[in-house]
Amino acid sequence: MTSWLPMIGLTALPQVGGLYGGFITRKEVKTWYPTLNKPSWRPPNAAFPVVWTCLYTGMGYGSYLIWKELGGFTEDALVPLGLYGLQLALNWAWTPIFFGAHKLKWASFFSSSAFVEIVFLTGTVGATMVSWYPVSRTASLLLAPYLSWLCLATALNYRIWRDNPEKKEE
Repeated sequence: MTSWLPMIGLTALPQVGGLYGGFITRKEVKTWYPTLNKPSWRPPNAAFPVVWTCLYTGMGYGSYLIWKELGGFTEDALVPLGLYGLQLALNWAWTPIFFGAHKLKWASFFSSSAFVEIVFLTGTVGATMVSWYPVSRTASLLLAPYLSWLCLATALNYRIWRDNPEKKEE
């Protein structure tokens, strides 16, 4: 009876960050985000929650497949699930950096840049896919739509970064 609990838990886990990100984004998408210069090819705002729900579900289920195939949180699972955890943390960090802190560029040595962060995130997802492929081709392929979406998001983030000069704080 409890054999389905890991599947539900690992599949649902990424949604936690999605809910947190949605909470941060809700206000900013109506106030700050419309003030930015954005390319004409950007997806409509209504697409983002639908797409992210699907992507989070796919990556979560993929992590379950890896966890199951490698016998849980074992030594063999360290790299594939460690990379997954790293990309999930980077994913969850992007929204507070971009929408919460409005950090589009490197303002100072200690500030974060949403563009640089998403580049690291995209690379980490690619590395996660490579580490998952020998364990479960299905799990690896479940990340393909996510990687594709991140490529679009990275290009969008770059255009916003390029087309919006950071205002000097007084």
